[in-house]
Amino acid sequence: MEIQFSLDEIGAAASKLIEQNPQKVILFNGEMGAGKTTFIKSLAKKLGVNDTTGSPTFSLVNEYKTADNEIVYHFDVYRLKSENEAYDMGMDEYLYSGNWCFIEWAEKIPNLIPEEHSSVFIKVLPNGKRQLTFR
Repeated sequence: MEIQFSLDEIGAAASKLIEQNPQKVILFNGEMGAGKTTFIKSLAKKLGVNDTTGSPTFSLVNEYKTADNEIVYHFDVYRLKSENEAYDMGMDEYLYSGNWCFIEWAEKIPNLIPEEHSSVFIKVLPNGKRQLTFR
């Protein structure tokens, strides 16, 4: 699936991804500044998260609760120096919890990623819109 969207259309794009996604573990790929965190914030909102969301760059993981008491985990593993750091923090337990897990920079932890996952690729187009490719 491929979607092009502007910031004004990000909510609709997030809704479409949720509707079409059979997996709760989603890897987000794209260059720095492509909009991964912004898109994940929109996904969290569409899932019913009312808390303020932000990038977990320094904490590695943010945990949010939806209005239906579901848990959403947002990981940013950019700063990890090794995959062992992710094991040490118990990341595998999060990923196999059955909760929503959105992961930025997942290429740093290839051996931790569950076989059942989805991947999202975001890139900035020349017109300023974002192109999201989902598989």
